[in-house]
Amino acid sequence: MSIYKKVLENQFYDLHPMLQRRYEFKRNSIFKATGVMKCVRGGPMWLFPIFWLGKKYKLFFPESGNNIPFEIVNSQIIASDGTEQVHWERVFYFNHKKRFFNARMYLNSEQNLIQDYLGEPAKFYSDLALSITKEGGLRIDSKKQRLVLPFIEIPLPKIFQGLATVTETYMETKAVYYIQVQVKNPIIGTVFSYEGEFKSNDIF
Repeated sequence: MSIYKKVLENQFYDLHPMLQRRYEFKRNSIFKATGVMKCVRGGPMWLFPIFWLGKKYKLFFPESGNNIPFEIVNSQIIASDGTEQVHWERVFYFNHKKRFFNARMYLNSEQNLIQDYLGEPAKFYSDLALSITKEGGLRIDSKKQRLVLPFIEIPLPKIFQGLATVTETYMETKAVYYIQVQVKNPIIGTVFSYEGEFKSNDIF
């Protein structure tokens, strides 16, 4: 049973069947898909140095644009201690530039939430809350966040947080997954967003 299925419990079956298939993650399974993000946007120009640095850690990147080719690979990993993890590799192709937005997610069974470590090596951490939309889509909201440093994680005050809202649905008319991602700061507003569709390569 995948970490997402464990957190959602019976609500998992309220997901669209194709989203159930996508997030079930049987042992050693891989989900791979390709598509196009119709828009990828960053925040104010003065954040450019931070985004430029972020690309080093496969976290954020300074590029933006429309109709950006996209690839996603989700791999389930069982660590040596038995911990179940899901690795997220998201790749955006800006002409000859390949940019990443990667993460590794864990299950916190005590609090019944997903722990999300962003970047490689991880630089930010978020608690993730999962819920089901009326249309059978999956909504993910980030909650408490921490800055990840060597040997220590520092809680971030709200004014420094970038809270994400992710909504993923399945469009039967086009047989594609549709995703909307928006990362907002309470003072700056939107600091990163992308929206578009992708189609499974049927590797499960």
